[in-house]
Amino acid sequence: MTASNGTAANGSGSTRRPLPVGIYAPTMTFFDPDTEEIDVPVIKKHAERLAKAGLAGLVTMGSNGEAAHCTREEKLAVTRATREALDAAGFTQTPIIVGATEGSVKGTIELCKEAEKAGGDYVLLLPPSYFRAHVDEAVVESYFRAVADASPLPLILYNYPGAVAGIDMDSDLLIRLAEHPNIVGTKFTCGNTGKLTRVALATNAKTPFQEGSGYMAFGGMCDFTVQTLVSGGSGIIAGGANVMPKVCVKVWNLYSEGKIQEAIELQKVLSKGDWPLTKAAIAGTKQAIQSYYGYGGHPRQPLKRLEKAKVSSIAEAISEVMEVEKSL
Repeated sequence: MTASNGTAANGSGSTRRPLPVGIYAPTMTFFDPDTEEIDVPVIKKHAERLAKAGLAGLVTMGSNGEAAHCTREEKLAVTRATREALDAAGFTQTPIIVGATEGSVKGTIELCKEAEKAGGDYVLLLPPSYFRAHVDEAVVESYFRAVADASPLPLILYNYPGAVAGIDMDSDLLIRLAEHPNIVGTKFTCGNTGKLTRVALATNAKTPFQEGSGYMAFGGMCDFTVQTLVSGGSGIIAGGANVMPKVCVKVWNLYSEGKIQEAIELQKVLSKGDWPLTKAAIAGTKQAIQSYYGYGGHPRQPLKRLEKAKVSSIAEAISEVMEVEKSL
């Protein structure tokens, strides 16, 4: 494997931050409850809280960031605000991965270039899917190769069939694409740990136990953190890390320190607590943040706001894992 995400000069002549192993949060994009304009102070507050909780890096404008609801200008504003918040809080080496998917190769390359200017270090890209009837494996492969050839930022492929009309990249395709020097990782939101294992093995992925090639095999949900580690994974990019980042980090660290049984027991608590958030999606995750941290708010329309009874039931459902979170 030729891919590497180590420190390197990017297009602006500065030094790109490397991707460490560990837990990453795809950050929420917060909005004013009345105008639905982006709330930059809260976005900055959230980024600082997550960094202080020990996360390895942040992802802006992923699925949890409501990228589909934001303009290009807003996506860049969120990324700039996140970089400013991290730098101001002393987390100057914490990397930012930017969701930069657009429908065309041309549009995606343009957004990758703008993401670099806004402070991004890497981009996270879904395969094209709007014209699903005309998108086969060859189209997906040519799309990623074309973007990788021109993007100033390295690519992390985002395998999330639920968001792209069922397109599920198999391990053979992911392994072939990993040979491109500007493709440095995959996020497996498909939850297929067998696929993750095959890709991690073929790419000699980076883990807590080896530097490897530097390729990053990310689990896509915190409810299989230990399973990702067993599979040779490099990290987790998980929405639940917005709510219980310290527990996510603790599970990762316990396993990495050889405390396997302790990691497994805490993983059970984490998996149980993550399910209500997964089930309630973006609105539920934001309301969980509101319940436990005093900010969060609502998603942009057309996503629905939750009823008070539902908000209370989510807070109760995650109470066990949040007790652990508060103790760390």
